[in-house]
Amino acid sequence: MTLPRITLVSTLLLATPALAQLQITPPATIPSPAAEKQKPKEPAKDKPKVAPHTITKKKEAAPAPKPSASPTPALPATVIPAPAPDNPNVDLVFGAYQRGQYKTAFELASARAKTGDAKAMTMLGELYSNAMGIRRDYAKAIEWYKRASDAGDREAMFALAMLRIAGRGGPVDKGEAVKLMASAAKLGEPKAAYNLALLYLDGQTLPQDVNRSAELLRQAADAGLPEAQYALATFYKEGTGVPKDLERSVRLLQAASLADNVDAEVEYAIALFNGTGTPQNQPAAVALLRKASRQGSAIAQNRLAWVLINGMGTSVDKVEGFKWHLVAKTSGKGDPELDKRFSELPADDRAKAEAAAKKWLGAK
Repeated sequence: MTLPRITLVSTLLLATPALAQLQITPPATIPSPAAEKQKPKEPAKDKPKVAPHTITKKKEAAPAPKPSASPTPALPATVIPAPAPDNPNVDLVFGAYQRGQYKTAFELASARAKTGDAKAMTMLGELYSNAMGIRRDYAKAIEWYKRASDAGDREAMFALAMLRIAGRGGPVDKGEAVKLMASAAKLGEPKAAYNLALLYLDGQTLPQDVNRSAELLRQAADAGLPEAQYALATFYKEGTGVPKDLERSVRLLQAASLADNVDAEVEYAIALFNGTGTPQNQPAAVALLRKASRQGSAIAQNRLAWVLINGMGTSVDKVEGFKWHLVAKTSGKGDPELDKRFSELPADDRAKAEAAAKKWLGAK
């Protein structure tokens, strides 16, 4: 098992769990991306390994793309999404925020904060933290987040925890961050539960505990957080902190893919293609690979290239297939076998594939 590429959610992200590796080998398989990202790294001592993606197929044998190592979770700091109000239909502050009317949101929130409204305080923290309608001021953001946290607002607790982890507005304080995250998770904040799970998985800020990590991921996944659904799917796939259960893993991948989680789309496509933990449905798998490819997944682009070039689950389209191969190469997803086969294409087809790839890359 390898540690998944998992994303710290807030929109603060740790990085997303990588699942499957896509190969096409006899009896034609599409290995999941995770396996690819899983190529043995320097021994990650005492860390659980979570395999990210795998598939299989029946058709002409073709050389399998080589696996590539998956990165270990890191804790970057990004923008923290604004908390949703208890009743968005009557919340003028949140409504102004959603419409991008940040100055209006700031004025309304300032007035409501004076009455002790914790949600308004959290909104002020959000606006100051992300320079929305007002100059960025982490000190003021922390002040408002802290007041809202003290008033019991779980989104403020989580937002403040992320600032403490990132060292924004003051020194890094992982101890306080963990306490705030744990409090927010107890109050049902799924992003806090998810990120706390990653800290237990990583084993640096907190003692490594894959069982506790799995519990927290389940809490966040049950609340509908796609990143948690994807991460928990990797746990069930490998039996990390939970009993191995491919069917449950695939159900979680399906849920996350429906929420447009790109990594889950690729993993779920691979499962559908090979009939792993779910009935085989290659046309549906190809459709998902197309979607993930358009969303910029180099792994999906490489897999899509293979199925199009070989007519696996879809009709043969070498120009389109090699287009995606060339696009994937620009993201570091090279494939020597496809390079060889591309060089053997008629000159006209090569020119068409190159033009299609340039057009796609230029449009992005």
